[in-house]
Amino acid sequence: MASARYAPPPRSGGTFASLRHVQFRWIYGSNIAFFFAMNGQFVVRSYLAFKLTDSAFSLGIVNLAVAIPMLFISPFGGVIADRVEKKRLIMVGQALLLVNELIILALLVMGRLEFWHLLVVVFAMGCIFPFIMPARQAIVANIVGRQGLGNAMALGMGGMNAARVVGPVTAGLVIAVAGVRWMYFVAVLLYLCALLAMSRIDRAYPSGEAGKKSVMGDLLDGVRYVRDDAPVRALLVLSLVPIMLAMPFQALLVVFAEDVWDVGSPGLGFLQAAAGFGGILGSVFVAWRGESPRKLRLMMVSLLAFCGSLLLFALSPWFLLALPLVLIADVFASTFTTVNNTIIQVLIPDAVRGRVMSLMMMTFGLTPLGTVPVAAAAQAWGAPAAVAGAAALTVVIGAAIYLASASLRGIDKTSADALRAEISGGDGQPAVLGRPGAGAVSRATSP
Repeated sequence: MASARYAPPPRSGGTFASLRHVQFRWIYGSNIAFFFAMNGQFVVRSYLAFKLTDSAFSLGIVNLAVAIPMLFISPFGGVIADRVEKKRLIMVGQALLLVNELIILALLVMGRLEFWHLLVVVFAMGCIFPFIMPARQAIVANIVGRQGLGNAMALGMGGMNAARVVGPVTAGLVIAVAGVRWMYFVAVLLYLCALLAMSRIDRAYPSGEAGKKSVMGDLLDGVRYVRDDAPVRALLVLSLVPIMLAMPFQALLVVFAEDVWDVGSPGLGFLQAAAGFGGILGSVFVAWRGESPRKLRLMMVSLLAFCGSLLLFALSPWFLLALPLVLIADVFASTFTTVNNTIIQVLIPDAVRGRVMSLMMMTFGLTPLGTVPVAAAAQAWGAPAAVAGAAALTVVIGAAIYLASASLRGIDKTSADALRAEISGGDGQPAVLGRPGAGAVSRATSP
């Protein structure tokens, strides 16, 4: 799956190149604190829900309460991120989340916490989160420019994966040693640190035509942009394939641990940790590799390697062999996702960045939907057959998209043109922090 050769714009690299930007260090620190608190609180809320109701079904209700608003509100969060000053939007959202945690902490201290309080708080979180993330991504693009997006996004995803692994473990330890109240106190401190770090970022004003139409009009403009821009559309469609088919294997790890290898909850913990560390390694690899001119090859090879590793994992007769296989699978899954998202970020103009990012958030929200057919297949034919079949189907559909889409096959040249435009001060030039109205204009759509 070779891509066209060309000479990309030169740039200095390094695994931690983006951290040379003082502004990026502040937003990166804010993100780390925010995601560590958020991932730790997922464990705490599940613990509290089960303790308050003595029902496993309550865990599903809590997750549903946060997922539904995220799915429906995400497109509007992107519209708002494109219309208003982004730093203020993020700080207001983070302040509301901080207030949420303080309310639960106060109810815990007073001994008056009830299950419905948790539902209200997680529903509010699901409503707030879609406004924060698109604005965060837009500010990162403004700080590092299109040439630095690959490294910045890889470091960002590495931090998120680290939080996914370490956050829940830390939360469990704090609960075991000091109690759930202290874990909520730690979460409040982390959210406060995230808010204070965000306050050090320069203002990021909106660019383009957003805000001159109604909210629905801006939303439809974002949808039309994705519909009419063939390279971006192809990348988004390709990203959906593993999300809907292969990634739901994470939900079936408990079945592998209990029924396939009979290793119980300790084995499940090792599987989840291996998958999480694989995600971290994949992100670090992309950051270390730098801005490669052969992004298409890296993306497609990673997708194929992810599916191949996942297939071997599903068919492994031994738990000790499955551990490195699931780690390797998540290395390649993280690499694919990081490269795919980076190319999209490079291609889209600042004027619609928030709206496109919100649509990408919706695609990640589809993973639970993909779990349903994979779980049904596991019920009918067993988890190994279901996951192996999903991995094979991902390869077939991914290859079909590659062969059918000329825009996807030419994505290296398209992204290189966007990078050159930034250097020459053309369409790709990112917004300048602190100056209203600066930024990109719409890039011509590809045929």
